[in-house]
Amino acid sequence: MITATPSMGSTQVSPQDGMLMLYVPAGEFWMGSDKSVDPQANDDELPQHRVYLDAYWIDQTEVTNAMYARCVADGACTPPAETSSYSRDSYYGSSQFDQYPVIYVDWNQASAYCAWAGRRLPSEAEWEKAARGTDGRIYPWGKQAPNGQLLNFNGNEKDTTAVGQYPAGASPYGALDMAGNVWEWVADWYGDYPSGAVSNPTGPGSGEARVFRGGSWGDASYGIRAAYRVRSLPGYRNVNFGFRCAR
Repeated sequence: MITATPSMGSTQVSPQDGMLMLYVPAGEFWMGSDKSVDPQANDDELPQHRVYLDAYWIDQTEVTNAMYARCVADGACTPPAETSSYSRDSYYGSSQFDQYPVIYVDWNQASAYCAWAGRRLPSEAEWEKAARGTDGRIYPWGKQAPNGQLLNFNGNEKDTTAVGQYPAGASPYGALDMAGNVWEWVADWYGDYPSGAVSNPTGPGSGEARVFRGGSWGDASYGIRAAYRVRSLPGYRNVNFGFRCAR
């Protein structure tokens, strides 16, 4: 059988969990921030630098409760620390919220899930390229100020929303919810950015804290910028922490 070479816009479905995956072509992008363009940039987003990445696939959405439950049923994942969400007593395990992002999972649980699904957590660079493309945009959709039609943020919905509910806020590759809804663990240990161009970076070889990205339903515009970086101990679990995988 002849298989066409993937290109921008190509998709595939994971046989393990049914996740739609999006193709991100090889090439360079601007990682980090330029304070002359984004005055809100933190020092740890500097310097903005060129990064080359090989082609890869990224999950279209955050991993859902229903997907995660399949991994738990297979014995490859441990359940989330809580079955509630911020405003709901019953969340994980309730069919009403099957298509909502899994929460209360730490870095190790996220990594275990991605391995079970035949994927892995994205590197910090892979996550950022998938979120903002190659033109240095501040948000996945561009430079337009965020609003309630583009993402779930700023406490407008008071909790998580089902994944993929904001197509107008899609990234250049079609990835959804890369701003808002839940924070997303990435693979890297937290560390300083390099001073110059790099190829396929994976972060420091060791550290104390792992990186998470993207902001959540409770964060204002400052925290949902595509270059914004946050770190936490890998065992940390919270009401607004989830993840997506890559391959």
